[in-house]
Amino acid sequence: MDSTTGADAVPGTARTGAEGRRGAVVAALMLAMALAALDSTIVSTAVPQIVGDLGGFSVFSWLFSGYLLAVTVTLPVYGKLSDTFGRKPVLVAGAVLFLLGSLLCALAWNMTALIAFRVVQGLGGGALQGTVQTLAADLYPLKERPRIQARLSTVWAVSSIAGPALGGVLAGYADWRWIFLVNLPVGALALWLIVRHLHEPRRAPGGPRTRVDWAGALAVFACGGVLLTALVQGGVAWPWASAPSLALFACGLVLLAVVVVVERRAADPIMPGWVWRRRTIAAVNLALGALGLLMVAPTVFLPTYAQSVLGLAPVAAGFVLSAWTLSWPVSAALSQHVYRRIGFRNTAMLGIGTAALLLCAFPFLPYPGAAWQPALLMLFLGAALGLFQLPLIVGVQSTVGWSERGTATASVLFCRQSGQTAGAAVFGAIANGVLAARLGGASDLDSVTRALDAGPAGDGVRRAVADAVHAVYFGAAGAAALAFLVLLTLAPRRFPVLTD
Repeated sequence: MDSTTGADAVPGTARTGAEGRRGAVVAALMLAMALAALDSTIVSTAVPQIVGDLGGFSVFSWLFSGYLLAVTVTLPVYGKLSDTFGRKPVLVAGAVLFLLGSLLCALAWNMTALIAFRVVQGLGGGALQGTVQTLAADLYPLKERPRIQARLSTVWAVSSIAGPALGGVLAGYADWRWIFLVNLPVGALALWLIVRHLHEPRRAPGGPRTRVDWAGALAVFACGGVLLTALVQGGVAWPWASAPSLALFACGLVLLAVVVVVERRAADPIMPGWVWRRRTIAAVNLALGALGLLMVAPTVFLPTYAQSVLGLAPVAAGFVLSAWTLSWPVSAALSQHVYRRIGFRNTAMLGIGTAALLLCAFPFLPYPGAAWQPALLMLFLGAALGLFQLPLIVGVQSTVGWSERGTATASVLFCRQSGQTAGAAVFGAIANGVLAARLGGASDLDSVTRALDAGPAGDGVRRAVADAVHAVYFGAAGAAALAFLVLLTLAPRRFPVLTD
């Protein structure tokens, strides 16, 4: 059984004095997390108004892709910086950058400018996501961490439901620019709470920990940006086998070699080798990469299934998807009672094994079926993934000291985000391949769903969409099975938890 005696006590651990002061910091963390969580959902509902005002329909997808790329590639950099200079300066800098990006987005004069400012937002969003998760582990001992992690999970759950509604109201009754301006008062309050109430011990100047591997940071940023761009745009902006796609992948591989060379020579690298040499962290990184992969099936393809196959309106389709956001934080909060008995690894294996079975069950739902059937399945899936993800994050954070926790947390989040990006590309190709086989010719999911939205279509087309989504869910079940095998074969049965 894993030890649950608490977080490691090292001189750098963040302290906030009285419990009330810690409560103020937790409120600030929840507000900062809300900024990042609301961002994509609130923007998605305002796309028609944004395109109608600024134009640029052919490139509007970069409103999301640009932000996602910036968040993903900066996570390792911010993780290392927070271990070097402390959490507070990184979190403050990230929040300021995010709010600056929000203000610039509200002032954008065309789609190109808006996409560029969304990238600025993403550069700040990477600091928010990684540092908030790290601080949550700094503030609470091991036995109390599920409480703060459950609160953060609840923020994501509420945001996934409230974001589309708030974005629709602001875009429909005010102006789309308000979806960015609304970030300013929320972010200002979070900043004030952080500056006033979060106090970290002063770190001694000099020494190896203050040397920043800026060359490594630039190499990681460039490599991640190129490879993720190839995955995001491949099969969308250009065919997979086209010259732009092949050139990007080739450039990405060259930059990956550059990263390896630079990081091996660095005294204190951005991506240290111990992240992959330690069995626990390496296994969790791979398992959460598979989680990012499988999450694409419900988040991207279930709304299409609900609208095109079940005939639901967009709002109703959103509620089918939101079912898992209700059970996920509840399951995460209760997971501590399971992993205290059977350990981090076994709890995560129980969750991901159940998730694999649920994903396999989706293709066997009745056709066309009723909305409550996939919603119920999603409710159980959220509960299973809550048992899977939180014990792994808490477990990894509890195996490292303060000076390594930011890097370890960032590596976990980076792998999950990268898996999600790769999943969108892989499962998109699978869905389009099934459609082409069922309908004949060069059919793709986007064009077929647009045709279904425009008017009635034959049952054969709807069955083809259902078959395509079913294939994606089988692929997601395979990703869940892969995560199970990784934990079974690579992760230690008992995580080497540091004690007080």
